[in-house]
Amino acid sequence: METMQMEFSKRLDLFGPEIFAALNDKKIALEAEGRTLYNLSVGTPDFPPAPHIKQALLDAAAQDENWKYTLRDLPEMLEAVGHYYERRFGVKDITPDKVMSFSGSQDGIGHLGLALLNDGDTVLLPDPCYPVFMTGMRLGGGVPWFYHLTAENHFLPDVHSIPEEVARKAKLMIVSLPANPVGSIGTPELYREIVDFCRTYNILLVHDNAYSDIIFDGAEGHSVFNTPGAEDVAVEFFSLSKSFNVTGARISFLVGRPDVVAACKKLRTQIDFGMFAPIQKAAVAALEGPLDGVKAQCAVYQARRDALCGGLRSIGWPVPDSHGSMFVWAPLPSGWHSSMDFCMALIQEAGVICTPGSSFGPSGEGYVRFALTLTEEVIRQAVQAIADSGILTQTEE
Repeated sequence: METMQMEFSKRLDLFGPEIFAALNDKKIALEAEGRTLYNLSVGTPDFPPAPHIKQALLDAAAQDENWKYTLRDLPEMLEAVGHYYERRFGVKDITPDKVMSFSGSQDGIGHLGLALLNDGDTVLLPDPCYPVFMTGMRLGGGVPWFYHLTAENHFLPDVHSIPEEVARKAKLMIVSLPANPVGSIGTPELYREIVDFCRTYNILLVHDNAYSDIIFDGAEGHSVFNTPGAEDVAVEFFSLSKSFNVTGARISFLVGRPDVVAACKKLRTQIDFGMFAPIQKAAVAALEGPLDGVKAQCAVYQARRDALCGGLRSIGWPVPDSHGSMFVWAPLPSGWHSSMDFCMALIQEAGVICTPGSSFGPSGEGYVRFALTLTEEVIRQAVQAIADSGILTQTEE
């Protein structure tokens, strides 16, 4: 019998090839050979969640009632987000109507365009950026206009580089600080510039704030709502994943303008029956619990940053220090031009796995991203493996 021919959605054509498949196939093959591998590619924390967070989930999971559809965010969780914002950022008046949950910021940003955009709407996106920024906006029919994050400007947004005719037609602007993948961080002055720009041109500012607790060298992580006036033009994705090491639980929140939150809730009710109640209870425990472990963890990430960036510089690879996030953005060594080719060579020659910059947007080519997800000692071993491989003196064929 002849196999039925199927024409799939043209939406799939919006997405590029799955470049990680080749890396993963290479990884599996080398593991089968017994090779030692150093996986610095995926941003999943290797720290455990705090005991009180795990216990809250276990206690809630023991209750039969908590295994039913929740259909909503628990009031105590929404209130806990407001408490956290006041305690952590000094931001008051985050009321429950300004908060909703998503199953991770990836899920939230991936669906945001469906709730807020019409076909042809212009969206200002950082380049390089986390890939779901592009995915979510294209799924909603948005047309990306990339504002470039350059080494000359310390990989920071520069609203002055956006032409006025583009600004006037833009509907959304996504900003990520501290930034994945480039590791740049914001200042109060920079946030002020961005908020004023969005107010001037009537643009909704969407701030991805997943890494405000992983920030180095004495700097402070902010919320966009530390900037007066941001409440009128902004929403913020705030995630528990990286600060509290609960990536698999998929807990994040959209915080800010009630009308935007309501629009996203309306979409959410059509495709979801609510976050699992024990996960909501774990979120409350994290939000209301002690934060000393979060600060101690940041110091460990900084030590890893120093081991990786300083170590790579010591072997002749001029990689600048990351200032925040759990990532390092490294220019390709001299003689290399394709980030994918370099990543494939690096895993083959040194057993070190990183992510090609080409997966992060048009300006990502020429760089690779490392994740600070191995211990300081193992990172030093990875650096030595790179040195021993001789790859830094090779050139691309």
